[in-house]
Amino acid sequence: MWLLLSAVLLQPPTTSRPAVPTEWQIIQAEHGRPDDISVLAAGTRSPDVRLQRLAVRAIGRLERPELASAVELSLRAPDPLVRMEAVNALGQMNAPYAWGSLLTNERDGRVRGVVYETVGRVRSTPDSAEALLTRGLGESSVDARAGAARGLESLIRRTGRTARPVEATVLALRRAALDASREPIGVELRENALLALAAAGDRDSATANAALRDPSEQVRRVAVSIARRFVDDPSYIVRLQALRYAGSCERLIAATADREEHVVLAAIDSLGGRACDRSALTRLSDAGRTWRMAAHAIVSLAKQAPDSARARVVRLARSPVWQARTYAVAAARVLGDSATLATLARDREPNVAIAAMRNQDDAMRALGSNHAGLIMAGVDQLAGNPVRTTALPAPVIDAMLTTLDRLSATGRVTVRDPREKILTALAKQTDSTRIIPRLRARLSDPDPVVAAAAAAIISAFRGPSGAVSPATRKYTPPPLPSQAFVRALRGATAELRVRGIGTVTMQLLTDDATVTVATFAALADSGRFNGLTFHRIVPNFVVQGASPGADEYDALTTWFMRDELGLTRNSRGTFGTSTRGRDTGDGQIFINLIDNFRLDHDY
Repeated sequence: MWLLLSAVLLQPPTTSRPAVPTEWQIIQAEHGRPDDISVLAAGTRSPDVRLQRLAVRAIGRLERPELASAVELSLRAPDPLVRMEAVNALGQMNAPYAWGSLLTNERDGRVRGVVYETVGRVRSTPDSAEALLTRGLGESSVDARAGAARGLESLIRRTGRTARPVEATVLALRRAALDASREPIGVELRENALLALAAAGDRDSATANAALRDPSEQVRRVAVSIARRFVDDPSYIVRLQALRYAGSCERLIAATADREEHVVLAAIDSLGGRACDRSALTRLSDAGRTWRMAAHAIVSLAKQAPDSARARVVRLARSPVWQARTYAVAAARVLGDSATLATLARDREPNVAIAAMRNQDDAMRALGSNHAGLIMAGVDQLAGNPVRTTALPAPVIDAMLTTLDRLSATGRVTVRDPREKILTALAKQTDSTRIIPRLRARLSDPDPVVAAAAAAIISAFRGPSGAVSPATRKYTPPPLPSQAFVRALRGATAELRVRGIGTVTMQLLTDDATVTVATFAALADSGRFNGLTFHRIVPNFVVQGASPGADEYDALTTWFMRDELGLTRNSRGTFGTSTRGRDTGDGQIFINLIDNFRLDHDY
């Protein structure tokens, strides 16, 4: 009996582990941005490979380097897709790791590619990163080589201003830029190798000339940037890139007849800064194929021939298209046409009023609006941008405080930008008796950024002995959509119909971005996107839209959507969620017009 009891007593105490969570529990845990990650850690030990991937990715999305140990076990998982997510999670949390040792034991080319990419983007990577990535360009697996090229592009883009890559790296990148693989990952390899060379300032003509004959328009576009010379090309994205190096007036004038409007508009804008024959601008300002061509031509004509532009500007200022009226503002500013500016400063469209704003009266009127961008422009006009240190008059301070209270009363945390702008201006003032009482309520604002700013202002006024702390320290996200709603979205698509253009069918990546897709689908089902615009068009970059105010700052949602970042790339034709910092999605979307790989892992 004694021996049996001793055996029992000598056994190590058992510790209870959380039961393996369900998929929905993992999604819930990720959504709550928890301090306690026990549910997610348990998910990494699930026998279900899919749950392992979801759990390890969720830990990475918390972006806390101290959680690196929670994903280490997954680096040795039998399934390569789990190992890929584990490596990417370390990169998302910017955690240091013995990457060379990991590569020694890893055989799968896809996983090795993610390792190389991560080496280049993790800021805590040791000095040997460049040599490690250069060796990666010599791997037999095209996936691994592509990852090494992505890693070098990230590394050189971050560090190129202070340290040029060594000659061996440059030579390896030149060879990679001419890689013979014709599969999609090979195209990505060549494109990233060229992007890395461009970031390094390498202008090797032999490499550029060979790349200009590449079958991929994306590769040829980057090659133009390296060659820095004009080329004609079947692809408009290449022609648009080449227009920067057109050189002669003849080429620019010829480009105004291009079949692609992006190219035409870029040529018109360039003619505004050149002493070229203005007949093309005159013709386009009166009879352009679109209002955009006419509007751009009038702005360029104002720079070249002010007398010819004056009557055209007045006409443009009466356009029923409000976007055209913003170009009238730009032309009026060139001409010094104060009468047109005064009229457009009171335009019914906030974005026109923003462009035409001139004085304190315009700015004070802007503070009474409900348009975030117009309010911000008003604050800049009144307080300066950057904010002046001179004291503002009491009526201006009162107007700003009233606007702050009004915006805060909506309960919309997504009106952060104008409130931050007002608080920044108030922080430079000295009238504490006027400001402090009005800011106390903001200490418990649902937006921790606003609460922290209010606390900092009050504390600065009071000094160390009267310092206060914000009551809100962490943003509480809205509840998840229902599990049934999310489940019903599996395999679904969405149709985006653009008036006068056509319909785009979008694949919804529910597994990659569960909450983002569910939020997008709910907004679409309720008609919230109907009638909105694409307010931002940057050729060879992105198209962005779905803002009720047709600007960067007016949100479609009343809450912030959290980031759901992973291995999906910002390739040409993909849609993404616009943000202005971590976890600040507000319903706006963007479309990648080119391969915007530099947006990966951030958007």
